[in-house]
Amino acid sequence: MTESRMRREVLEIPAAVGRLIEEGAAEIGAAARAVAQRDPAFLVSVARGSSDHAATFLKYASELLTGLPVASVGPSVASVYGRRLRLAGSVCLAVSQSGRSPDIVAMARMAGEAGALTVALTNDAGSDLARACALPLDIRAGAELSVAATKTFVNSAVAGLWLLAEAAGDAALGAAIRGLPEALAAAAATRWDALAEALGPAGSLYCLGRGPGLAISNEAALKFKETCQLHAESFSSAEVLHGPVSIVGQGFPVLALAVADAAEAGLAAVADDLAAKGATVFATSALARRAVVLPAVRTGHPLTDPLALIVTFYAMVEAVARARGIDPDAPRHLRKVTETV
Repeated sequence: MTESRMRREVLEIPAAVGRLIEEGAAEIGAAARAVAQRDPAFLVSVARGSSDHAATFLKYASELLTGLPVASVGPSVASVYGRRLRLAGSVCLAVSQSGRSPDIVAMARMAGEAGALTVALTNDAGSDLARACALPLDIRAGAELSVAATKTFVNSAVAGLWLLAEAAGDAALGAAIRGLPEALAAAAATRWDALAEALGPAGSLYCLGRGPGLAISNEAALKFKETCQLHAESFSSAEVLHGPVSIVGQGFPVLALAVADAAEAGLAAVADDLAAKGATVFATSALARRAVVLPAVRTGHPLTDPLALIVTFYAMVEAVARARGIDPDAPRHLRKVTETV
């Protein structure tokens, strides 16, 4: 079978991150200094789809790293309802791979007019979003032709995380970011064959995460739907037992995406609890006892570990799509750029 564009782009992720690190340091550093000088009381994010999952990742990173809360604002507040928010003194992170969605651009423009320092994370330095924001950051992922976003998701997350690390002066996180190309190459080569095989006959599954890993769980659930036409829901491991667990029956697949942080033990315990209820559970944690343990590349920092997980996931989900007879490059009903108002 001919190699898909999605697979080629997944394998390009380490080089894309390396290019961002090599070429983007001055731009990221200048933006970080501007953010630090602003000394905001809070941040807001505006994004949709995979970009919104990157924004969720950055929300947790900001709150854990700097103590600055991040609120996700609805783009329709500006584009459909024409309302203004009180954002004086804040920083607005606008994330869009194409930079062309009118509602994202409208919200970023309104945020700037309302007094926010606006930062664009986009793969098109000449896009409408880049022009609308005070600090446009080119994520340098290179051309992405497959409908499913992979390297643009990772580079958006890395660019935003690097911005936060520089603004906070966190040398340890900066070092972990610089080591990502090698770690992500290992992650792309890591196989989750047991999970892929278990998903063969599945019609539905749960993805679980906690903290920064929840953003990765959200992205994984979207990719299952997008590339495999497989219904997947993402939950925090703190929420899945509050109602969603009722759906879990014998053999129900669950993917628990744990990273090496303070939430790992609790997430592994929930994974084991679901396995005891009859679910077929896979967990990226050696702390799991009943769940099947999946290999996971660790990056030396809990805020970069989730990025290695999603790279391994991308390689696996592309293979699952092809095994189900689906072209991962051309999901039905979808286009590469979705322009919502």
